[in-house]
Amino acid sequence: MISPLPGLTTTKPGSATMPIPGIEADVVDDHGNSVPLGHGGFLVIKKPWPSMLRTLYKDDQRYIDTYWGKFGNMYFAGDGALRDEEGYLWLLGRVDDVMNVSGHRLSTAEIESALVSHDLVAEAAVVGQPDDLTGEAIFAFVTLKNRAHPGDERAFGQELRNHVAKKISPIAKPKRIMFTPDLPKTRSGKIMRRLLRDIASGATLGDTTSLANKDVVNQIQDATINAAQDE
Repeated sequence: MISPLPGLTTTKPGSATMPIPGIEADVVDDHGNSVPLGHGGFLVIKKPWPSMLRTLYKDDQRYIDTYWGKFGNMYFAGDGALRDEEGYLWLLGRVDDVMNVSGHRLSTAEIESALVSHDLVAEAAVVGQPDDLTGEAIFAFVTLKNRAHPGDERAFGQELRNHVAKKISPIAKPKRIMFTPDLPKTRSGKIMRRLLRDIASGATLGDTTSLANKDVVNQIQDATINAAQDE
C-alpha cells in the first residue's frame, strides 16, 4: 500500500516512498492532526480501500478497538512513521518499539543499526527505560565481537554514544549502555526485547519458556541491579 511504482517513483534507500494510487495515508500526532513535513508520528489510513480488513472472526468489538480505537475515524495498525521534507514515508516500526525521549520519537531499530555499524559491535538491543526528566531514556544492551578489547568500558561506552550521535543525532545517544556476552533469544534466534524492557523498567519478567539461553537473562538482571545500586 506504500510502495514505489516501477519507472515512476524515484526511490530513496530505506524509505517506503509514497502510497500507491487510491490509498490515502497520513502521519498524525496524538490528536489525529497531520504532522508537518520532516516530523514523525502515527501512520494511518484515512479512507477505505478495496482490500481492507473489515472485522475479526466472531469478534467485531476487538476489531474496532484494535484498529479504530485510537483515532475513531482513521485506520491505525500500530506503526510509527516519519515523513521527510519531500513527503517520503519512512517506517519506524511498531509504536511500542518507538521511544519518546523529550518529545522526540526515536526508533529502537534505527539506534540498534547505528550501534552495530561500529566495527567492534556484534549485536545490540535498545529499549526504553522510564526517566523522570525525559519521559523515556535510551537503554542499550551491547554484545561486542570476540576481537574487541575495549579496555575501560565507560570510555568505550562514551565512544559508542558519540558514534550514535554522528549516525543519527545527539538526541539519540543512549543514556545507559550495558555490555553483555549475549542477548536473550528464542530458539529461533530472535532477540526477546520484551524481557529487556522488563529488566530496564524493574518489572517482573514475563514468560521465559521460549528462551534458548535463560542464564543470560539472570546475568543481565543481576548486572542491571548492581549498576543501579552503584549509581
